[in-house]
Amino acid sequence: MPVRRPHPDRREVLGQLLGASGAAALGLAIPPVSGRAAEARADHILRIAPVSHEIAPGKVIRTTAYNGAVPGPVLRLKEGEPVRINVVNDSGYPNLVHWHGLHLPPEQDSASEEGSPIIAPGGSLVYAFTPKPSGTRWYHSHAMAMEDLTRSTYSGEFGFLIVEPAAGDPGRYDREVLLASHTWEGHWVSMQDLQKGPPPDNGLEAMYRSATLGDRMLGHGEPVRVREGERVLFRILNANASMGISLALPGHRFQVVALDGNPVPVQAAVEVLKLDAAERADVIIEMNNPGVWVLGSTKDDERGMGMGMGVVVEYANRRGEPQWVQPQRDDWRYAAFARAGAAAAPDETIALRFEKIPGGRGGYNRWTINGKSWPDTDPLFTVQRGKRYRLVMDNHSGDEHPVHIHRHTFEVTKVGDQPMSGLMKDTISLPRFSKAEIDLVADDPGATFFHCHHQDHMDQGFAGLIRYV
Repeated sequence: MPVRRPHPDRREVLGQLLGASGAAALGLAIPPVSGRAAEARADHILRIAPVSHEIAPGKVIRTTAYNGAVPGPVLRLKEGEPVRINVVNDSGYPNLVHWHGLHLPPEQDSASEEGSPIIAPGGSLVYAFTPKPSGTRWYHSHAMAMEDLTRSTYSGEFGFLIVEPAAGDPGRYDREVLLASHTWEGHWVSMQDLQKGPPPDNGLEAMYRSATLGDRMLGHGEPVRVREGERVLFRILNANASMGISLALPGHRFQVVALDGNPVPVQAAVEVLKLDAAERADVIIEMNNPGVWVLGSTKDDERGMGMGMGVVVEYANRRGEPQWVQPQRDDWRYAAFARAGAAAAPDETIALRFEKIPGGRGGYNRWTINGKSWPDTDPLFTVQRGKRYRLVMDNHSGDEHPVHIHRHTFEVTKVGDQPMSGLMKDTISLPRFSKAEIDLVADDPGATFFHCHHQDHMDQGFAGLIRYV
C-alpha cells in the first residue's frame, strides 16, 4: 500500500542542496563549514558513519553511529560556556543532530521544520551554541526514517550530553554510571495478524528482536561493578525509537533526583523506573544489598535471553549467577516527584486532541492533532513571548505518546484528574486513552517543534509548529 509522506522529499532535497552558499542565501545562522578548517575550529567532532556493533557473541548489528561507537561519545559541556561541535555526515543520507533538552535558537536546534539546515551526505556542519540548562541531556538524529528501520532513531545515532552546572555540582554520590536503552532488529508487523494486540483496524507497527541497556545484551557485556555502601548515580536514558521501558533492580530502590535532566521538587524512592522514548532519569541507588543482580526490564520477554534488555550489577567479592526477582508493585507516577496542589493559573488554555487514522493490514497508521496532520499543523498554535500557556492534551488513541517540545522546558500540571506543580520536563508520556496538562512559558522565541517522540508517529503526521507572534 502506498505510504502517504508528509512533505517526504523536502528534507532530502534540502539536505542535498544546502552547502555554504545555500545556507547563506537562506540567511541561516549556522553556515556549514567543512574540511580541516572546521575540525581546527571545533571543540568536539562527531562523525556519523556505518558501524558493525556486536551486542552479543555472534550477534552483530549493522547500523550507523557517532565516532564508531554505540552509544556515541559522552559530551560533557559547561553551562554558559560556548562550544563548537563539528558534525561530519558519512551516514549516506541527509541528516541532522538534535541537541535534545537544550534551550537553543531554532537554527541550532537541528529540526528542519524549525529552519535548521540539513547536513548533506558527505558534508559537515559546525554547531556553535552556549549550552543551557544544566542536567542530563542527549543528542540524536532528527532525520526522517519513514518505513526504513535502519535510519534516524532506529539506528545507533544517539549519545549522552551532560551539561555541568556553572556553579559546580555538590556531588552527593560516590560515582556515576550512564546507561542508555535501545532496541534493535526492527521489522514491521501488521498487528491484526498477531493473536493478541490492538484492534484489527490497526496498521503496521515496528517490533524488535533484541535490545541493550548499555552497549551489549544482558549477560554479554561487562557488569556494573559496585561496592557495598556506595551511593551510585545512574543516568538512565530511553533512546528507543518507539518503545517505553520499565526497569527494576531487585533488593534496591531508585531515588529519583532529576527527570529529563531537571531536579525534581520531591526526591521520592521507587521500586520501578518507567521511561518512555526520549525520557531520562537521574537516580541514586544505595548499594546496600550485596550480591549479583540483574538491573533490567520488568517484562520477562524483554529481559529474557531472546531480547536481553538489562545489565548485571555485581558487588565486589561476589560471584555467581545474576539474580532476578520480580518487583512487588509498580509505584511509578509523575505525581510522586511533584508538589501537591495546582500550579499557577495560565494566561491561556489550549486543547490538543491526538487521534489515529488506522492504516489497516499492510498500511501505516496516520496521526492527527485536532484533526490535522503535519504539515497542515503549521502553525499548531501561536504564542506571545512571556505568556504562560496550559496545554490540555487528550490522547484519544490506543497507543502511548511521549510528547516532546523543542527548545523549552515545561511544567507538568495535571495527570488524569490529579493536579500537581513544580515538575519540569521536556518530554511527557501519555499512556493510551489518557489525559494530561502541561504549562509552557513562551520564553525562547522562534519556531518550536512539537511532536510525538515515537519515530513512526512523528513521521506519519504527529507533529506541529508552535509559532511566536
